[in-house]
Amino acid sequence: MTRTIIFDMDGTLFQTNLILEPALETTFNELRNKDLWNGKTPIDRYREIMGVPLNVVWETLLPQHSLMIRNEANDIFHEQLIQHINKGDGELYEEVEATLEILANHYNLFIASNGQMEYLQAIVGKYQLNRWIKKTYSIQQVESGSKSDLVKRIIQESNITQGYVVGDRISDINAAKDNKLIAVGCQFDFSQPSELEQADVVIQHMTELTSIVI
Repeated sequence: MTRTIIFDMDGTLFQTNLILEPALETTFNELRNKDLWNGKTPIDRYREIMGVPLNVVWETLLPQHSLMIRNEANDIFHEQLIQHINKGDGELYEEVEATLEILANHYNLFIASNGQMEYLQAIVGKYQLNRWIKKTYSIQQVESGSKSDLVKRIIQESNITQGYVVGDRISDINAAKDNKLIAVGCQFDFSQPSELEQADVVIQHMTELTSIVI
């Protein structure tokens, strides 16, 4: 049997909150400079929806704007995120590296994220996560934009028979259940209590995962 753990990235392995605010602020400053936005940057609104597919992000933050402007905002935002990652402004959650090192001795580890591949690769490269992670998957790789379908793709490509999906939002929990895997909810920065209630088990620190799966 191929035992596997599939991790979300934002708010699960990586502390996105550390680079979210400055990247989003710069993005909306650009929009303000082009007379495409008035008022404050909707940081709190973004925190509420963190983890949803990118098209939903910009439909929510820019509901009155065209697809072209949403795409432009998304490009600026990701350029800023990657710059902050490369400068070392972000961090993994405490003990993530030590936990991954332990788990890699027992499981095949993957990442499945709603983030863009270039962004994910920046994080993986910065922290050398490929020491433990076999492959990183982006939501861009499935036409449906569904994390459940993304996890299904991982299962099919790697002949996975059992395992876990570890993440902080409902899309991670649903991806586990839709694919008959165990859902581990992370009560971290962006998690919502009503969503975590649907997980099979909830952790408050990454180190708790080892005692659950080993």
